[in-house]
Amino acid sequence: MELFLTLLSGIGWIIVYEECIRLGFKHKSYAMPLFALGLNFAWEAIYGYSDLFLEAHGPNPGIQAYVNASWAFLDIIILVTFYKYGKKEWPQALSKKLFAPWLLLVLVCCFALQLVFIEEFGFVMGAQYSAFLQNLLMSIMFIGMFVKRGSMEGQSLLLAYAKWIGTLAPTILMGVINYNPLVLVCGIFCTIFDVIYIVLLTRTRKNIGGYHPMRASR
Repeated sequence: MELFLTLLSGIGWIIVYEECIRLGFKHKSYAMPLFALGLNFAWEAIYGYSDLFLEAHGPNPGIQAYVNASWAFLDIIILVTFYKYGKKEWPQALSKKLFAPWLLLVLVCCFALQLVFIEEFGFVMGAQYSAFLQNLLMSIMFIGMFVKRGSMEGQSLLLAYAKWIGTLAPTILMGVINYNPLVLVCGIFCTIFDVIYIVLLTRTRKNIGGYHPMRASR
């Protein structure tokens, strides 16, 4: 069961990242909110590297370490889409010269937060706590991105369903089977917000037939 849920989570999030990359280049936009992307990249890069090269979870890193490393690689491509297309949503009152420094500041902040979680809770619990807290934040931020854009630009139902399933699997494993109340509560609210996001996208797709550049630009 543990291997199945781990693989299900890994496949779900790989689909999310693949969709973020595909939609980013197709719609000439970014498909993941910046802080969600930064926290994900920091988490996956730190834990992937630590498990594969520093044996942070022991001499046998397990399949999750390789999943983390694959996620981190895909995150880099998503970062490229944000850097390439994110400027079109940059506030007009601010110079676009500030875009790259802002992106760098966000990444530094995200890596620092992940490291202090490890310092405070250790590798095992730090990984779980930070992962589910940022997952909850991400679920809310996807809804915020949808509301801000008012269209399906950079978004799809496949992405939404994959995110939901990719989070639900470790919620069952770590929150229910291994019973961690913080993980369980965060996972429950992730599901609530993810389902809300799915409903919003489903209704929008029915009303306007999906993403339309002209509508998205209004």
